[in-house]
Amino acid sequence: MPKRFSPDEYAAGVLSGNRVLLSRAITLVESTLPSDQDLAHRVMELVLPQAGKSVRVGITGVPGVGKSTFIEAFGNYLLEEPGRKLAVLAIDPTSQRTGGSILGDKTRMETLSANPRAYIRPSPAGKTLGGVARSTRESILLCEAAGFDVIFVETVGVGQSETAVHEMVDFFLLLMLAGAGDELQGIKKGIMEMADAIAITKADGANLPPATSAQAEYQSALHLFPVGPSKWNPQVTVCSAYEKTGLAPIWDLVQQYVQQTQANGFFQQRRQEQNLHWLKHSIRQQLEERFYQHPAIRAQWQAVADQVTQGQKSPFAAASELFGLL
Repeated sequence: MPKRFSPDEYAAGVLSGNRVLLSRAITLVESTLPSDQDLAHRVMELVLPQAGKSVRVGITGVPGVGKSTFIEAFGNYLLEEPGRKLAVLAIDPTSQRTGGSILGDKTRMETLSANPRAYIRPSPAGKTLGGVARSTRESILLCEAAGFDVIFVETVGVGQSETAVHEMVDFFLLLMLAGAGDELQGIKKGIMEMADAIAITKADGANLPPATSAQAEYQSALHLFPVGPSKWNPQVTVCSAYEKTGLAPIWDLVQQYVQQTQANGFFQQRRQEQNLHWLKHSIRQQLEERFYQHPAIRAQWQAVADQVTQGQKSPFAAASELFGLL
C-alpha cells in the first residue's frame, strides 16, 4: 500500500513542484472515499493561497477535430518561452457500462509529455453530468499551486461538459473543422456563444481554402451575437497542428483577452462568480452523495426502485417517500 502522507507533506510537495506528490494529491481529490476527501480538503486549504495565478484555457471541439494533436502542437509552441510551465488536464470518456476509461492522452501527446515543463493529467470523466471530471476544479488549483502558469482543460467533446468547463476557465477555445458539410449546422448556438475564440484546425494543403472560407462564415455568425459583459469580441482564426502554423495568433488572442478583461475588471469578477458557482455545485453534489449513503435510504432503495421500474409508483412519489426517511 502506498505511503499515506500528512496534509503538510502533501502541501509542501505540491508547492515545491514535486510531480509525484502533485499526482498523488490529484488522485486524492479524485477519490470518493470519505477519509480521502477529508484529507484532500485539508490539503486544498493549505495550497489555496498559492493558487489562482495561471491563465486557464478550456479547449473543446467537434469529434475528429484533433484536440489532442492541437494541444500538443500548441503546448510545445508555448513552452518555447523559457520558464513557462504548462499543465494539461484532459477529461477522458468513462464507460457508463463498465466505468472504464481509456486515459490515452499521454500516448497521443508524446513530445509534450516528454517536456519537463509540461504536466499532462488524464482524468476519467466518471458519472459527472456532461463528462467533466468531478475533481477538475481542484486539480486546476493544485497545478497552479505547483507553479504551472498556463492550464489547459480539454473536454470530452461538444455537449453538456462545455458548460461546466466554461465555469472553471478564463478563456474558452472552440476548435472546428472546415469542409464537413454545413458548418454552422454542426454546432449548438449555446457553445458558439460561450467561445472566446474559434480556431479552424487542419488548415493545410487542400484544406486551407475551405478553412479560410469557414473562417469568414464563422466570423460573420459571431457578429450576430450581442457583446457579452466581458466586452470582448470573439475572433476566428485558422491553424495547422501538422505544419505548426497559426499557433502564435491564437496565443495572442488569449493574451489580449486577459489584458482587456483584467483592465475592465471582468477577469476578477468572472473568477469570483465561478467560485460561487462551484460552491453551489459542491453543495448539490455533497447533498446527493449523503442522500444515497444514508442508512435508511440504502435499506429502502432497492424496494422503492423496483416499484418505480415496474410502474407501481411514480418517480415523484418515490422521491418524496425516500426524502421522508431522512
